[in-house]
Amino acid sequence: MKTAFLSGISGQDGSYMAELLLSKGYEVHGLIRRSSSFNTSRIDHIFDRLHLHHGDLTDALVLTNLLYNIQPDEIYHLGAQSHVRVSFEVPGYTGEATGMGTTSMLEAMRKACPISRFYQASSSEMFGMVQEVPQKETTPFYPRSPYGVAKVYAYWMTVNYRESYGLHASNGILFNHESPRRGETFVTRKITRAIARIKAGLQEKLVLGNLDAKRDWGYAPDYVEGMWRMLQVDEPSDYVLATGETHSVREFLEEAFSLVNLDWKEYVTFDEAYMRPSEVDLLIGDYSKAKRILNWEPTVKFKELVGIMVRADQHALAKQLQGLEVR
Repeated sequence: MKTAFLSGISGQDGSYMAELLLSKGYEVHGLIRRSSSFNTSRIDHIFDRLHLHHGDLTDALVLTNLLYNIQPDEIYHLGAQSHVRVSFEVPGYTGEATGMGTTSMLEAMRKACPISRFYQASSSEMFGMVQEVPQKETTPFYPRSPYGVAKVYAYWMTVNYRESYGLHASNGILFNHESPRRGETFVTRKITRAIARIKAGLQEKLVLGNLDAKRDWGYAPDYVEGMWRMLQVDEPSDYVLATGETHSVREFLEEAFSLVNLDWKEYVTFDEAYMRPSEVDLLIGDYSKAKRILNWEPTVKFKELVGIMVRADQHALAKQLQGLEVR
């Protein structure tokens, strides 16, 4: 039986990764922050099969002790302050958690379990003001947010530890990947959740920012499969995971609202408060290296992804309302 350690296990990617690893027979350990309220809703259905440990990415000593005691075969570093818009409001904390947190994890691995294999959750936001289209592993970075800057730092620290200490450490440069477990403040989930509430008569308007931003949107379960494959090959490296398609936020709106026979223009309003101080206008990834070496490619494309998310939020709201009626 292999053992894996996941930071960010209670997030979207962490929950799907935990499911994948359990299905493959792994013993799964996860790092969660202690809170006065429960924040494990995404992993409640597998809670009794996981080994959870309280800690924080900014506490290097705790991370070192955990890795020393667990001795994982694989480490999936998914934890971060991951909201781009929020990173402008808390740039210092974003740098600590997203940037320095990666250094802490790498240093803990170097000291406690140097033969483990390490996955770093890098981001397409590192490309920012894109220098070429599409973006691939050799495309220069030009981050446009504190989050993007912190991810660039974490990316190069991963490369540095790989080259300096011979660690099996790989970066997955993942383009936007969504699911019904996406956080409710991310634009895709904000849209699909609002549609369910509008259709049910519980919400009148949806307020958004930039509708022209274009993103390469994929399905999160596809992407965690790619993460796992990166740690199964003998040579560590860096890989782009993407769909090779780009769609604007406006296109997402059009597709999502059309699925419930509504005209999005009647419900969506603009508020500049949701605009970023600096924008990333176009992201589209070239995943040919991952296809060639990892035999990975996305199985869910744009229209199917939108449908999955709209139906899931409608179903979730129906269950919630049914529960209220029972009470």
